[in-house]
Amino acid sequence: MELAKLLKEDRKIVYTYGMNVNSTEKLETLLEDVEVVIGPIPFSRDGLNVNSKFVESKILIKDLLEKIKGKILIAGNISEDVKKLAENYNIQVIDVMNSEKLAVLNTIATSEGTIELMIANTDTIIFESNVLILGFGRVAKTLANRLKGLVKSITCASRENDELAWIEVYGYEKMNLNDLVKCQESKKYLKNYDVIINTIPSMILDAEKLQYVNKEALLIDLASNLGGIDKEEAKKQGLKLIHALGLPGKVAPKSSAKFIKDMIYEII
Repeated sequence: MELAKLLKEDRKIVYTYGMNVNSTEKLETLLEDVEVVIGPIPFSRDGLNVNSKFVESKILIKDLLEKIKGKILIAGNISEDVKKLAENYNIQVIDVMNSEKLAVLNTIATSEGTIELMIANTDTIIFESNVLILGFGRVAKTLANRLKGLVKSITCASRENDELAWIEVYGYEKMNLNDLVKCQESKKYLKNYDVIINTIPSMILDAEKLQYVNKEALLIDLASNLGGIDKEEAKKQGLKLIHALGLPGKVAPKSSAKFIKDMIYEII
């Protein structure tokens, strides 16, 4: 919705579909007069339907592609299967999440949203917290930078040699992911962290590792798809876990929309 507002402010002709539960527009009619179709992020959650929570009837991806033959489709996290299918309809597909610039800018809102979750879901001031960040990619780098001065200590964990080197260069405590459940007498032992934040989109804290986590700790999973923390096991063990997806759009919708708008202009 914010993106549509910004485009209209730039005097672009914009049609919207499925932006609210009371929507009465006909998708087929709207698509007749457009050259560019901007879809959601992620484009789909199940691989079959377009991600459209405000539309009562599902929008099949195949049906949508048939209706926008020869046009431009811009969305986020578009699967390779959808891209291949779009080729059959002569559709130019642009995945905004492949933009390094957008990805880096979005880490700012993700970091601010994560800090907001930490403040809202802990019983003590975060200044007293020992924080463990799993991974040291774009999100982790920005988050660790934002947390400096706000928390008691920051440890970053990776198994990549280059990331471990950068963790040391930036001055954070360093841990190898292979050592998560080792060194039980060390200050880097899992039970010593008040907040654990995962940024890696593969299983890191499984059932076996979760048993070593402080039962009072706050777990925040920022990774896409299934995340990197076993949700079912965390629930069984009574751990507080938040799987925080799509933070940029929730925390700073106007800023996120502006980033996407600027990128769309650069492309087309």
